[in-house]
Amino acid sequence: MVRERERDQPVMVVERSESGLGAFFLGALIGAGVALLFAPRSGAETRRLIRQRSRELLDAAGRKADEFRGLVEEGYERGRERVEEGIDTVRRSVEERLEVARDAVDAGRAAVQSARDELERRLSEARSARRGARAPAAPAADDLANE
Repeated sequence: MVRERERDQPVMVVERSESGLGAFFLGALIGAGVALLFAPRSGAETRRLIRQRSRELLDAAGRKADEFRGLVEEGYERGRERVEEGIDTVRRSVEERLEVARDAVDAGRAAVQSARDELERRLSEARSARRGARAPAAPAADDLANE
């Protein structure tokens, strides 16, 4: 019974492969060696050709390195500019909010001062009204004649 179930299951094959870069370089090295062995040129001519090709490869590698350096520098500059723009945007936003907060504080201070002035005016009026109510009545004419 177990074997019947195993037969019904699909078979999975897992293959592992590397990038092939090592194999590529090994093949290139073997190919270069074989090319040197079967080259129709003399040893001196082959060495001269190898030096020439090596210089060309070094020059090409130098140019590519310079191009890469330029690309990295451009990317760095663009990134730095974006960061600076972001910082400037945040700075402006903070300054605007601080200005709004200052305006709100100033308006609050003005409202407090106005309310205080109004309260002091009303207290003064109330005190005056109370003093007027407490003031002794004017002496009657009879009281004045007796004195």
